[in-house]
Amino acid sequence: MSLTENLEATVSFMKEQGVGEVEFGLILGSGLGELAEEILVLDKLAKILRKNRIKNGAITFDRSEVRFNLDENNEPIGVYFKISKDSNHLIEEFMLLANRKVSEFVSLTKKGETTGNTFVYRVHDDPNPTKLEALREFVGTFGYKMNLANSKKVAESLNNLLRDVKGKGEENMIETLAMRSMSKAVYSTNPIGHYGLGFEYYSHFTSPIRRYPDLIAHRLLQHYLDGGKSPFAAEYEEYCKHCSDMERLASDAERDSIKFMQVKFMEKHVGEVFEGVISGTADFGFWVEIPENGAEGLIKLRDLMDDSYFHEAKT
Repeated sequence: MSLTENLEATVSFMKEQGVGEVEFGLILGSGLGELAEEILVLDKLAKILRKNRIKNGAITFDRSEVRFNLDENNEPIGVYFKISKDSNHLIEEFMLLANRKVSEFVSLTKKGETTGNTFVYRVHDDPNPTKLEALREFVGTFGYKMNLANSKKVAESLNNLLRDVKGKGEENMIETLAMRSMSKAVYSTNPIGHYGLGFEYYSHFTSPIRRYPDLIAHRLLQHYLDGGKSPFAAEYEEYCKHCSDMERLASDAERDSIKFMQVKFMEKHVGEVFEGVISGTADFGFWVEIPENGAEGLIKLRDLMDDSYFHEAKT
């Protein structure tokens, strides 16, 4: 049986068993249900994998995602936040494991030496030192400390920072700034590693139905399993660049669509008063976010008529 046939059989089995994210959540919450014993074991293993990843330098950005309740005309009538739970982490950890192991299988011999095989990697470079220093200075005004001595200390400091700001008014602003201090993850044939995950070799493999880089990885893996020679890397580097560009466009479109729906939702609440948190500052004004729905808007300094204001970048 080929790799593709094996994968198709696995997907069919999961569908037949009816095992998905919701079922995982119910079983983890109650300890009951079909395949409960197996899923509870998987949950324990997932927690071990996650703990080891963090210990080895992975950074845990667990940001909630804005979602909307829609009426029959697809108009937003409510906003809620999707938060990662144990069932999400369970699935995520084994997807990460599969991605990493496939990448290592193609890239390394059994002795741990590099094969030189062309492959599509998901790479994430080290953070920008200038941005990290700016982040350290900024969070210092809130009383948080960061150690930027080396990569491991940076990862520890970021994880401690993200843990310490949980539930506080400055949480979203600091999380956003921390993410902006990171390099952008891209696709490449050059395996420089994935800083955010703490992996030396990593590829996107588990979602070929919705991501083209995963499909390329499947094809290359099957090619190598069939005894094929390594193709020229230059051609695949072009594929990687195109996929990275398209991913950036898709990400921008998703972000714009969320903001569009937030505006449509807030149109119904013009004139109402909400609590807000300053989420960012600039020379010309500051951004305020409404915590209960994630809507954010710019207030320009020139529109504040009650006094004279100016922006101190260092405070």
